[in-house]
This record gives sequence, structure tokens and C-alpha cells, in this order.
Amino acid sequence: MSLFRKKSIEDILKNAENESHHGSLAKHLGVRDLTAFGIAAIIGAGIFSTIGKASADGGPGVIFLFIFTALACSFAAFAYAEFASLIPVSGSAYTYSYVAFGELFAWIIGWALIMEYAIGNVTVAISWSDYFTSLISSSSQYQVNEWLCLDYFTAKHNYGEVSGLLASGSTLESIRASNETKGLVEGFLAWGSAPQLFGMRIIFDMPALIINVLITILVYRGIKESRNASNAMVLIKIVVVLLVIFVGAFFIDTKNWDPFMPNGVGGLLKGISAVFFAYIGFDAISTTAEECRNPQRDLPRGILYSIIICTVLYVAIALVITGMVHYSELAGNADPLAYVFEKVKSVSWLSSVIAASAVVAMASVMLVFQLGQPRIWMSMSRDGLLPKRFAKIHPKYKTPSFSTIVTGLLVAIPIFFVDINMVTDICSAGTLFAFCLVCGGVLKLRMDPTAPPSKFKTPYVNSKFIVPAMFILTIILLFVTEEGKAILQYYTTFESFSAFLSKIPVYSFIIGFAVFAVMAFRFSFSLIPSLGLICCFYMLSQLGPKNWLYFMVWLIIGLVIYFIYGRSHSKLAKKD
Repeated sequence: MSLFRKKSIEDILKNAENESHHGSLAKHLGVRDLTAFGIAAIIGAGIFSTIGKASADGGPGVIFLFIFTALACSFAAFAYAEFASLIPVSGSAYTYSYVAFGELFAWIIGWALIMEYAIGNVTVAISWSDYFTSLISSSSQYQVNEWLCLDYFTAKHNYGEVSGLLASGSTLESIRASNETKGLVEGFLAWGSAPQLFGMRIIFDMPALIINVLITILVYRGIKESRNASNAMVLIKIVVVLLVIFVGAFFIDTKNWDPFMPNGVGGLLKGISAVFFAYIGFDAISTTAEECRNPQRDLPRGILYSIIICTVLYVAIALVITGMVHYSELAGNADPLAYVFEKVKSVSWLSSVIAASAVVAMASVMLVFQLGQPRIWMSMSRDGLLPKRFAKIHPKYKTPSFSTIVTGLLVAIPIFFVDINMVTDICSAGTLFAFCLVCGGVLKLRMDPTAPPSKFKTPYVNSKFIVPAMFILTIILLFVTEEGKAILQYYTTFESFSAFLSKIPVYSFIIGFAVFAVMAFRFSFSLIPSLGLICCFYMLSQLGPKNWLYFMVWLIIGLVIYFIYGRSHSKLAKKD
């Protein structure tokens, strides 16, 4: 069937070479630039914002979640590095899936990556806006009006929540003083003060829109300009992060680390979406393959170096902030780093430096994501799955110009109405799904004796007995340990049909793990990509049923587009 027809590596490389005659991308990137792009993508909202939520849920023990997530991402990174070395083109996971699983899976991954890069940038733009407006109000006499720094539906919801609290006898001051409700006040004020046009309140996040336009222009102008901007921003934020770690270490009270895991494993897992979101972006490096001077050598190094550096920084930051204040104080804090240093009067000046560096850090994340999405679309267009305009290369700037503009619009429009928390979760779902398929793709490629050798190959360790043993041990722990029994009871108790539906993601993981254990035993899979697939599938199962529902709806929309346009225009389908 044409739906599952694969592209050979030779055809992909030949197609990319033919396309380059019509307008090639400029080759300016080396291993340092790629590592900087990886750090630029990873160190952003995670270290300056979502680390607070994860620490509040898991306590100081959140470092274990960072380490586990880093290991899972590292396993997936090995798979990305092997594919990037074997197929040095801009398609990233989309192209890798085309080789391993065929056209339908390639389209699904390409569609899922829109959630990671374009939709994920909505979250980053909104977080950037929060830090920017806070910096403006704290460092000057100016203040951005509430209705110009929030989306419409969040403002409407928060207005209703606060109105209900006021009606029940609370005061605005008491609502603002509570960690649980203080985040609602901005929306309440925005809704109440917003101007109206034809009875419709005008509420939108102006700073988020502005930074999106500026980043889009920079990416449109060229990879060299983007590289220079990224390198400068990475240098600034690494210096600030190291300063925070060094200064904060002198104000750690080890009593705040007791208990180290106050809410147990369950508390840690509540932060899995926030922690994984902190690592999203390293895979975007692979979309710049055609702009690398030596992609087979430099792409694997850039991917792995960036993960290692960022993990060390994440763990150190988590220990510092949970040591400086009690973890419970971090609940509801959008800017946890600035908060902990505001409490120490002698170094309170550092909170302003952190706020300024957060603005730079999140801009760099947007830059890398905005680079990645157009290059995915360019690759899909080359294969006929999208209109030819998406593959158009600007004659002067040597960038996928039309795709870059569309990406900017795709980020700008949701800023008006999207809830940042929902975007974070579905973005994580799309990324984890891509990671699973890339890891699975490496395993499938290893089973093909005709596959060409890669210049970078993941070290082979036979998982024939290891993966089945891991599955058996997991089942034993569920029945033997107290925490395992509690988990087992929770997932085997059904209060209602909706409760049963909410547990389907975990059931899917257990069944999938069992099937994969049998396959690993039968085919002697390589251990590292196997662990990557298992870990990423596990984290996907922990995102919750609502996120799975959002993700499934997104995939269904994508499949409709594929069957209406992509399937009939595919170059492979036309050959059949």
C-alpha cells in the first residue's frame, strides 16, 4: 500500500541534492553552534518558570525526575544522533519515520512536530511576555495594562473565579495574598479594565505578539544571523545561571531538604509534564542538518553535549531553590528564581538580573523552535505532502521563506485565546510521541541488513534478557512494595466509567511494555534505543487522559488533511 511505502535513504539524499540546485540552504553551522542551539532551546521556560511547579509538587527530590527525564531524552538523543548522521537532511523525525515506517507515519510525525515547534512556541511567547512585563513594572515607572498581556479566555475565566470569591466574602487583597489564587487577579483586572468594541472586550497579549514578529523576522533573514543571535543569548543565560548557582549556594538551609521527597513518587510524577517540557528542543538541532558544514560528525555531538550541560545546570538550580526556600513556597510562582532571591535582602538585586536573563533565555528558545518548524515543512513539501510553496528558498537569505512566515502566523494566532497550561501538556505529548517513533525507527533500521552504515552508531548492548527482566521486575514491585500495592489498587479500582477511561493511558503503557519485552527477546533489540522508547512511552502515559484526548483530536485533524491533500500529491504515491 502506498500509505506505508518507505523512502530509501539514497532517494532522500538525492532529492535533497536536486532541490539544492533550485536554491540551497547556507552552510554556516559547526559543533559549537549546534551545541549552543541545543542549550538555547532547552534552557528557557523550564529553568525560569516550570521548575517552580515541579519543585512544589515533588520537593527537593525533583532532581531525580530531572535526571530520569535527562536519561530518557539522552536515550532518544542517541537515536536522533544516529539518524542525523545517516540522513543529514532537514526533516528530523519526519524524515527518519519515512525511512523506518513509511509515509503515513511520516505524516503523523510531521503533524505532531507542529505541536512541538509552532504550538510549543505559543507557550514560550506567553512566558516571555510574563517575564518582560514583570521586568518593566519592577525596573521602571511604566506598567503594561493587564488587558494587553493576557489572552481573552484566561481573562474571562479568571474574572469569573475572582467574582465568585468576592461574592463569598473574600477581599481582593486576600485573594492576591494567597499562593493558590493570586494568579487569578491579573485576569480579573484585565477583564474589568479592557476597552470594548461592539460589545466585545479587547484583550490580547501584545508583548507575546511583538516578540513572535521579531523572532520570525530574524529567522527569515538567515541562519548566520540566527546563529550569531543564539550564541550571544546562550552566553548571557549560562553566565546568569552559573551566578545564581554560585550565589544561591551560600544561602542554602539544608533543613529545607527534609523531607527530600515529601509527596513520594506520586508527587514527583505530577511534575513530569513540566520537567519534560524543560528538555524539549534538543531535537530541533537535527532540522538544521542541511546548514551544517559537517552534519555527520557535528550533529550527534551537538545533541548530546547540549543535554549533558543542561542536565547539570537543572539539577544544580533545583537544589539551590529548594534549599533557599521551603518547596511549598514555590507553588503558583511563575518566576521561582526571582522569587527566592527577593527573599534574601542582601542579594535581592539578583532577582532583577534573573528577570532580565529570563527574557533573553526565552527569546532564544523561540528562535530555535522558529528555525525548526519551517524546515520540517520544507521537507514535507519536497515529498509532495504539502504545497510546493512550503519548500521555496529565499534567493537572497537562503531560508525557507514562505514556511517561516506561516510558522510565525501559526504562533501568533493562538496567542489571542490559548491557555498556556493546555499548550504545555499537548506540546509534551506530541514531542514524546515523536521520540518514541525515532527510537523505534532505529530499532527497525537495525533489523534491515540492507541499511547503509552510519558514521555515528549507538553502542549496541543486547536487550534480549534485560528488557523482559525489567518488565517482570516492574510487575513484582507492584505486588510486593507498599507503594506498588497502592498504585495497583488505584489503577484497578473503578468508581465510574470516566475513571476507567482516565486510566487507559497507563493500561496502554503496561500492555505496550509487555509486547515490547517479547519483541526485544525475539529480535535482540539494542538496549539504548529500547530504553528510550520505554521511558518516553512511560512519560507519555503519565500526561493524563485529557492530554491524550487533545493529542488524538490533533492527529485526527492531521489525518483528514493528509487524505484530502497529502496522499494524492505524494511523490511516492504518484510512482505507484
